[in-house]
Amino acid sequence: MNRKIIYVLGIIALLLGSTKVSAQDPHFSQFYANPLYLNPAFAGSNVCPRVTAHFRDQWPNIHGTYITYSASYDQHFDKIAGGIGVLLMGDRQGQGVINTYAASFIYSYKLKISRKFNMRFALQATYQQKSLDWSKLTFNDMIDPKYGFVYETNEVAPAKQSKGVADFSAGFIGYTNNLYFGVAANHVTRPYEGFISVTRLPVKWTAHFGGYFDLKRKSRKSRSFGDISISPNIIYQHQLEFHQLNYGLYLNYYPFVVGTWFRQSFRNSDAVIFMFGLQHEMIRVAYSYDLTVSKLANLSGGSHEVSLQFLFPCPERRVVKKDLNCPTF
Repeated sequence: MNRKIIYVLGIIALLLGSTKVSAQDPHFSQFYANPLYLNPAFAGSNVCPRVTAHFRDQWPNIHGTYITYSASYDQHFDKIAGGIGVLLMGDRQGQGVINTYAASFIYSYKLKISRKFNMRFALQATYQQKSLDWSKLTFNDMIDPKYGFVYETNEVAPAKQSKGVADFSAGFIGYTNNLYFGVAANHVTRPYEGFISVTRLPVKWTAHFGGYFDLKRKSRKSRSFGDISISPNIIYQHQLEFHQLNYGLYLNYYPFVVGTWFRQSFRNSDAVIFMFGLQHEMIRVAYSYDLTVSKLANLSGGSHEVSLQFLFPCPERRVVKKDLNCPTF
């Protein structure tokens, strides 16, 4: 039995018949290139309009395993004392066996604590649609020992193969000129999902902390070629019984950015992440590769991720000071 068959059967066992699942959410390796996904409180943190696009291909050697993509828009508005964000997500598993689409609306309220310390508190409302393509599934009773998949299965397809749910999340961030931290809770209402056995989506907790330090900068008003800065970061995520720790460092030599992260659970190491990015005025683009170091290292092919950001000028004529100084990849 080849890897593809084993994989598809595993999808069935984990996603259709299981009552206990370690995690349900996709993850990205360029955390701050997709800030609204990391924490909804980042909505409006760039002050002026920001548009992002993201694509991730996880474990490409196991064909069609996980393909995830997203797009977002956010901006700060003084009239509502906060930021507005829109996040669109798509996730395809097992060559389209399971497809998930989600659209989120975010409001992030800015609270000025002191001259050097600010906070943002966010609420996120999401509508998620998940569908199952039963025709792409294979089962044990379809296999002939000599000729392979030649029989019809006796498994009964679920009555509903598409399900939509409302979901809600929240988060906050606090920041100074050089330091920032935050906590986000996704799926706080724990919506029900599933096609055969229905379970509640577990809450995903995210805590992050980091700093941004200029080592060499020619002008305070704008970045110029040769400016140097570093940004160490740590991100902890917890969902049901799954724990994940990410820690890494970005080095900025404007307009170039390189980064290295290490991802692990509390039981084993997962991957080393290498990232290279380019930023120039309103455009930022980056590529990252996850080098798998777990037992899947010889099978997965790692993971590829690409991000693209557009930072537009504010529509009104005023002096704009960037609200939060943190990484962009």
